[in-house]
Amino acid sequence: MRVAEPGNPARRGWLDKQGLRLVAKPYLSGAFATQRLLERLSVEKVPLKDLTGGRDGGIVSGPLFRRVYVTDPAHGVPFVGSKDMQLADFTTLPLLSRDDAETKLASLKLKSGMTLISRSGFNAGRRAYVRPDMAGFWSSEDVITVEPDSGRIAPGYLYAFLSSRFGEVLVRGGVYGSAVRHIAPDHIGEIRVPRFGDAVEKEIHELVQEAAESRAAFQKGLTEATRDLFSTAGLEDLLDLRWHEQGRDLGFMRRGLTATTLRALNFQPRAGDIWKRLASVAHVTLREVCEEGQLSRGVRFSRVDGEPGDTYSYRLIGQRQAFWLRPEGRWISKAWTPDEVLAEDETVLVAARGTLGENEVYGRSILVTGEWGNHAYSEDFLRIRSGSSSFSGAYLFALLRSEALFRVLRSCSTGGKQQDIHLDLCSAIPVPTLTATDRDRIANTVREAYKTRDGADRKEDLALAKLEKAVTG
Repeated sequence: MRVAEPGNPARRGWLDKQGLRLVAKPYLSGAFATQRLLERLSVEKVPLKDLTGGRDGGIVSGPLFRRVYVTDPAHGVPFVGSKDMQLADFTTLPLLSRDDAETKLASLKLKSGMTLISRSGFNAGRRAYVRPDMAGFWSSEDVITVEPDSGRIAPGYLYAFLSSRFGEVLVRGGVYGSAVRHIAPDHIGEIRVPRFGDAVEKEIHELVQEAAESRAAFQKGLTEATRDLFSTAGLEDLLDLRWHEQGRDLGFMRRGLTATTLRALNFQPRAGDIWKRLASVAHVTLREVCEEGQLSRGVRFSRVDGEPGDTYSYRLIGQRQAFWLRPEGRWISKAWTPDEVLAEDETVLVAARGTLGENEVYGRSILVTGEWGNHAYSEDFLRIRSGSSSFSGAYLFALLRSEALFRVLRSCSTGGKQQDIHLDLCSAIPVPTLTATDRDRIANTVREAYKTRDGADRKEDLALAKLEKAVTG
């Protein structure tokens, strides 16, 4: 086994530092080089396990357990898995039985200021910070929770270190396994955290905490905008849909069919009831709103790789990454990328290819605005752009992000295993008109939420830059 430089063999002392592990990853991934860099720092370095506290030593990987999901929020708690911890909007999380959570799984309850690390799978090693609105959520056994002792270390500073490029290689350097990758909590506990003094660490912590609070405000703003729209339209009953409590769509009959579709899913009674409620108030159709704008799928194109972060490259966002807090995706060359893959400000993108699983993003919506307008988006999105000055994209997003419209969009599915959204069907979706004042108020709530989100990203970036400066000088 050799390290990155040819002819430079691994030494026995290096093996001792890695717990006599005989896999090459800790040495080739940069983890060992980063450890050596941190060791040369003149500041104190403390093992992570000595900076945590609370339950079970503060670094917890929960037990395997049988998951019982519920639909009534009164009897459930939001449940965060290793894929969900990166989400920007938590309103779509499944609900774990509250009785099971509180009596059998108390160790998996999240607290504000924790750091989450995905423990297994393709995404092993991802990190997330538990923001204030996540307190009271429960995590799965696939998530390692790190609960810092606030008397020993500021939570935001610890997260900043673990999420930095230094923490990245140290955390992921401990990944083991082939078909299914894992990280052991013991490895996380041995990571040595450099200490730079109260002033530096407090400044970094405050930036991270402010970012977390801003992201909680973003979530609150979106929820308020959607609630405002439905309440003002007199459609409050659609806010608490209880879709799965309405029974299955069996044994129904539909007359007056056309050649547009013969698929039973497109006529399911539960979605039809939502459609009727939307049409019962003053409305226009989505086709009318987008007549001078856009209502179409993206274009297919050849991907030519570009340099990450280069001014001549776009970051290409796929369906799943589009719903994460921070954009991740492949970098592609601008010279070989058609303009149609970009999205104009306040374009609503709907994940328009996938399966009908309850936890799949198919049918969910995002709004492209602010910093996210600099990215390219795959052809798998349905692009909805208003062509009417009376109906902004922000207003449409407040409607389309709702659970009711998610169900309506899924009822417009076509295809076999992989579903697509039928454009002729979804173009007839009723859009409540309300008044110009109401529409502006709701749209401005959404816009302020997204400005807050962009501000949170800038604060987190500044925190990481200050950490980088502290480590490298």
